[in-house]
Amino acid sequence: SFEFCTPVQAATIPLLCSHKDVAVDAATGSGKTLAFVLPLVEILRRSTSYPPKPHQVMGVIISPTRELSTQMYNVAQPFVSTLPNVKSVLLVGGRDVRADMNTIEEEGCNVLIGTPGRLSDIMERMDILDFRNLEKQVNSIISRLPKQRRTGLFSAAQTEGVEGMAKAGLRNPVRVEVRAESKSASSNQLINSKIPSGLHLEYLVCEADKKSSQLVDLLIKNKNKKLIVYFMTCASVDYWGLVLSKIPALKSISLIPIHGDKKQSARDKALASFTKASSGVLLCTDYLGFTGSKFVMFMQYDPPQDPRMFNHRVGRTARLGKEGRSIVFLLPEEEDYVEFLRRKGVSFQEKKCYQEASDVIPFIRSLAMKDRAVLDKGVEALVSFVCAYKLHHCSYIFRWKSLEIGKLAMGYGLLRFPSVSEVKQGRLSSEGFTPVEGGQVSGETKKAKVTSRERETARRENSKKAVAASPATTYSNKRKLTGKQRQTIQTAEDEEEMARDYRLLKKLKKGSVEEDDFAKLTGADNF
Repeated sequence: SFEFCTPVQAATIPLLCSHKDVAVDAATGSGKTLAFVLPLVEILRRSTSYPPKPHQVMGVIISPTRELSTQMYNVAQPFVSTLPNVKSVLLVGGRDVRADMNTIEEEGCNVLIGTPGRLSDIMERMDILDFRNLEKQVNSIISRLPKQRRTGLFSAAQTEGVEGMAKAGLRNPVRVEVRAESKSASSNQLINSKIPSGLHLEYLVCEADKKSSQLVDLLIKNKNKKLIVYFMTCASVDYWGLVLSKIPALKSISLIPIHGDKKQSARDKALASFTKASSGVLLCTDYLGFTGSKFVMFMQYDPPQDPRMFNHRVGRTARLGKEGRSIVFLLPEEEDYVEFLRRKGVSFQEKKCYQEASDVIPFIRSLAMKDRAVLDKGVEALVSFVCAYKLHHCSYIFRWKSLEIGKLAMGYGLLRFPSVSEVKQGRLSSEGFTPVEGGQVSGETKKAKVTSRERETARRENSKKAVAASPATTYSNKRKLTGKQRQTIQTAEDEEEMARDYRLLKKLKKGSVEEDDFAKLTGADNF
């Protein structure tokens, strides 16, 4: 039912079919998948080895994520199935590798579609190679393929890693770059951009303690649409997935959190649920390699840590000429990011903060007072965000020392300011944070959390007691130990003493231990 080719397909398909290697750089959503699936099917059809033997691999499609591999398999399968006696196999992680091996042995395989890790596992079990990282995995897989082959490298961003793989796997490749033409906002000049032409980009500048209220307001106004909200860390996805689902105004909206740390079964279930739904919100990190034509709006609650991921994020909508909308949230000190992207051909329009948006911070704080999980996940999310912010690739724009972490903590709805070393050392200011005086957390949930901590403490204590009580650590046997063993025992004893002193110091600060008692217990009264 395809009546015409997209530009990337029109440029690439003839090259691959005429035995040329290609390195393709085109926007997300430009039709790259069919640009290599169709030539693959055509080359197999023309092959002198057709029909292939059951275990004769004639094509390999490698994708960085499980979700993208699954989608590529679903796109390719209808075309591959038109070739009699040709079997395609999906190989992704999260499933038993032995089951994949059995499938290959019993049913055969001619086209492999999967992630580098699982392809590596299959090859390793076949005594081929050991692999360490993504680039090495891909290059090692390529090294096992026949020299006489056609190779296509498709990406929305030709980064250094991609260029390295191109040098290793491609021979004299034809480089194809596809850009969308759009008019500059400040002039009538045409500019080239890797952003889809139908995408409307906006940026919203607001203080850190107002971001969550603005997010909730936008979600309510677009509750009948299909949206994706990006966060910088997995902990942020978990926290906001928990909090947003408890806000009464969002009860009717399906909120689905997903990130790379979740189990594969949970990820599959979440994506299947979101794909089938007519509306809803997917909360995710940059890990998500997921495409779809029904998404009409994307929100970037946190700008990507790597600015090259910006195109990947916004390219999930406005695919194949359709209309789409994307909003990126920025703090006042991050506004230079707009000019940075404009210089790269990304045109924005400013969206003003909605001043009448309801303040959700009091409600989030009330949740934290009732539910220990909300409190703990909020602290974890904030700390993980600060750690990720420090490692931002655009550190000259996203300066972590300029973070108003007090307002940030308010925006996360925290009851008390978390223990952040940068604040203690005076490198970050806690100004703007108002702690909740006398805020007590629900006793039942607090007990569960304390029990978890006690289990961890007990595990460490038992481990150290086992070392101390072992016959080898008695005085009569210490001389039989090696120097390294004695050092290990001494280190454990020193760590235990330091931990005990630290616990006493915390009690002293809280007022539960008197200074005289503290001095006696720590031995400070002897000095």
